[in-house]
Amino acid sequence: MKDQEKLLKIHAKALGIPSGSAEIFIKKSIAAAEKSLKNRKIILEKDRVRAISKELKKYHKDLAYVYENFDKI
Repeated sequence: MKDQEKLLKIHAKALGIPSGSAEIFIKKSIAAAEKSLKNRKIILEKDRVRAISKELKKYHKDLAYVYENFDKI
């Protein structure tokens, strides 16, 4: 999950989100996503991105959108 955290920090900086706020969103979102995926035996990257994006939407919808669609933009 460190890779996702680093990528999310880069996206947050690009969107102009203050680093302190972004770090809080990211840590909470990743922790919640890990918790929701904990019981699954096979976790695809797509599942992980979807779970993190779902949690990020609670804090910052633009960051969630950019993260979810990064490879498509």
